[in-house]
Amino acid sequence: MAEIIQKDGTWVFDGDALRLTPGRDKNVSLLRRELGELLVPLAALAGISFEQGKKSGRLRLRLRDGADPLLHAAGGRLTEPHDPYQLLVESDRYGVAEYFVDEVRNALLLDQVPSGPVDAYLLPGPPVPLSVSAGDGVASFDGERVRLEWKWQAEDAKSAAGPRTLPLADIVAVEWQPTVGLENGHLRFTVRAAPSKVPPKYDPNAVELWGFKKDPLMALVAAAVQARLPHPAARAALEDARAGEDTSTPAPAPRAPAPAPAAEDDHDALLRRLRELGDLHRSGVLTDEEFTLAKQAVLKRM
Repeated sequence: MAEIIQKDGTWVFDGDALRLTPGRDKNVSLLRRELGELLVPLAALAGISFEQGKKSGRLRLRLRDGADPLLHAAGGRLTEPHDPYQLLVESDRYGVAEYFVDEVRNALLLDQVPSGPVDAYLLPGPPVPLSVSAGDGVASFDGERVRLEWKWQAEDAKSAAGPRTLPLADIVAVEWQPTVGLENGHLRFTVRAAPSKVPPKYDPNAVELWGFKKDPLMALVAAAVQARLPHPAARAALEDARAGEDTSTPAPAPRAPAPAPAAEDDHDALLRRLRELGDLHRSGVLTDEEFTLAKQAVLKRM
């Protein structure tokens, strides 16, 4: 097991999953505190890195595309203070951070976890029900429907129609956009058969965000809804199937796969060697020092 404890949070790796717990320091963002503890299965990881700085460093997890509904709904727009997959590391813990990275990377190698996209969410998304008040409205989600209520600051185009209820079955997509510079952010729902082209300020299916402290919490609503919508990979497969039904041109015959290079066989042999070393270490045949030296030798050949 590998563990690193910092003011920014605590990360623990048990060989199968990473447990990410946000810290209680005042500098930890409101979004991370509200999101709470995350359990990230090893299969959801595409990689891990550690970046050193003069005063502090940063651990970063890279998740496989489509593994987390929060990252998908945010579209890569979560900045460093709000990203739950980054951890600020103090300079006197650089050695611990590097050891943590080595342990996770070795596990990815041993389990042969691919780095490509997945076809189903591997994290559940935020629990429901939840309700967030920010910008010109309040967004609530109970797992089956979204309810949008308007504050007095909302435009007449929204407030005149009163609260808005959107059944999950009618929602096609959800998007969270943070405020950047002079451009306001938003939480927008695309509704079936009624795509909106108006700005979020006037869109009854969108909450406009102005860059205040609670704005990032709207990403939690977006993630909770996204987790219950069809996965993007499933949607893409359905669209491809429909497109195939509409054409009379037969699909070209698949090409036979090219023979794997000899280097691939060497790579597989090295992975088997790593597993054997792990078994020998666990059974007590190899000491900790002997196991570390042998493992480093194999990894260098890879």
